[in-house]
Amino acid sequence: DASGRTRAVARGFAEDMLIVDSDDWHRPGPDQPVVDSVAQVHQALVLGVRDYLHKSGFTRAVLGLSGGIDSAVTAVLACQALGPENVLCVALPSPYTSAASVDDARQLAANLGCDFTVIGISEAMATYRTALEPLFAGLAEDTTEQNIQARIRGNLLMALSNKFGRLLLSTGNKSEMAVGYCTLYGDMCGGLAVIADVPKTMVYQIAGLMNSAREIIPRRTIERPPTAELKPDQCDQDDLPSYEVLDAVLQGYLEEGKDIAEIAAQGVDEQLVRDIVRRMQRNEHKRKQAPPGIKVTTKAFGPGRRYPLVQGFRE
Repeated sequence: DASGRTRAVARGFAEDMLIVDSDDWHRPGPDQPVVDSVAQVHQALVLGVRDYLHKSGFTRAVLGLSGGIDSAVTAVLACQALGPENVLCVALPSPYTSAASVDDARQLAANLGCDFTVIGISEAMATYRTALEPLFAGLAEDTTEQNIQARIRGNLLMALSNKFGRLLLSTGNKSEMAVGYCTLYGDMCGGLAVIADVPKTMVYQIAGLMNSAREIIPRRTIERPPTAELKPDQCDQDDLPSYEVLDAVLQGYLEEGKDIAEIAAQGVDEQLVRDIVRRMQRNEHKRKQAPPGIKVTTKAFGPGRRYPLVQGFRE
């Protein structure tokens, strides 16, 4: 109205009809409630999943459920968008997968009411090890062996997608995608990257919102330190700064257009900022091969950010 107050708001991310009588604007009226930004992102993601699948000719989805927060949030979004009867969650444990991870994945699927199955990958890992042993003899294990696990999982999930006509949803978040903490042709496999534009810190906020009425995502999934479980005692923070710091740097650099010095002036170590920015630049090739994602921030990777595939410049 003339005073700048919002007098009427249509439903967000849903079909609605709103009739407003402008003759009444001069009369006092209640302020409209402000929708929480996290709730808006949640609603946008649900609509994005539903629209993308239906317009692509799919009615059902499949995803890997690791017992971690990212796949848990993706599973809830899929069930809310498509109905739990149309979602298949698959746990793919390796020798490094904790029993707690499988238990949490199973509990989440039970809470959602969606189908759930377990496919172990230990035998497939052994087959790869035997095939590569003559060439890898005398070489220490490194990320090569870790990536093989992710690619075995991606292969199995794509097989389920092909056989049963279910779109595979990848579960990586924006923070990991930014710095390349993901595996090409592994956990990046899929037809839609549901939370690829959602920073890790917001993933936790969305999980809290999902659990506001009742516990859907097991509390342990939210509270335990994030880990890829690709080697013994692995933790994300072995390879990355805390997600609070990482997301603050990414927001400043990507969304706010700040340079390294400006971000460092906010209290972040300048060398750490440089390392994050350089790591982001070096992983552009991964993002070019990622599934399309749902844009929910002011600057998403992909069409929202044109950047050279390879470059030799320095910030």
